[in-house]
Amino acid sequence: MATRYPQVKVVLVGEDGNAFHIIGKVKTALCREIGHDAAAEYTAAAFASESYDALLCLTMDTVAVI
Repeated sequence: MATRYPQVKVVLVGEDGNAFHIIGKVKTALCREIGHDAAAEYTAAAFASESYDALLCLTMDTVAVI
């Protein structure tokens, strides 16, 4: 699957790996670059993730993680 918003780059390498921190960083980037609807869609899917690995996969499928 291709990254949905490859133009949105989020730095997560070397950052806090807490799930809430990741969701917050991606949500902020999506709001800034795409809009509130995309951020709300990601946030809802992120909180519905069944595991930390699923959250990471969702994040990498949504934005460019650097």
